[in-house]
Amino acid sequence: MKSDIILAGVGGQGILSIATILGSAALEADLYLKQAEVHGMSQRGGDVMSCLRLSSKPIASDLIPKGKADIIISLEPMEALRYLPFLAPQGWIVTSTVPFVNIPNYPEYEALMADLQARDNVVAFDMDAVAKESATLRSSNMVLLGAAADRIDLPVEKIEEGIRRVFARKGEKLVEQNVAAFRAGLARARELSNPKS
Repeated sequence: MKSDIILAGVGGQGILSIATILGSAALEADLYLKQAEVHGMSQRGGDVMSCLRLSSKPIASDLIPKGKADIIISLEPMEALRYLPFLAPQGWIVTSTVPFVNIPNYPEYEALMADLQARDNVVAFDMDAVAKESATLRSSNMVLLGAAADRIDLPVEKIEEGIRRVFARKGEKLVEQNVAAFRAGLARARELSNPKS
């Protein structure tokens, strides 16, 4: 078993919470893990990236080599595309389509979407909208995690248990909101992967 995961987004979007949950799930599944983070100017809306490596065998490095990531999980479409050089040829991109315009020369939205749609193995949708429908806007990161769950080499149940463990100290209401958002993201990604004929 092996999953090399790039987590990407903008400071404050909850990317590192996803890494914590996946790390917790991996430890409960008795897996090895290594993680490296690049925060940029995360406190000011700068980019945040984390390499997360999970394996049933010992892992030598916490960094993912270019061309070897199994999946890029991003809450921001430009940030998903930024890390394409790391993606393996058959790797997946799971991203929100909601831009976080934090620079004056942010790419044209239509061009970003065209670039994503031109690629194989992409799950992309408005995760903010799904979060609002299922829980709260603040749980967009859990929608993202749900959307990616089937493409991570961990049982979905273990990931959900990780959400419960990580948020337990913040109260049952927050736990249930995050689980609801996770399940909504999982359902939406499955719906997109298997559209009704």
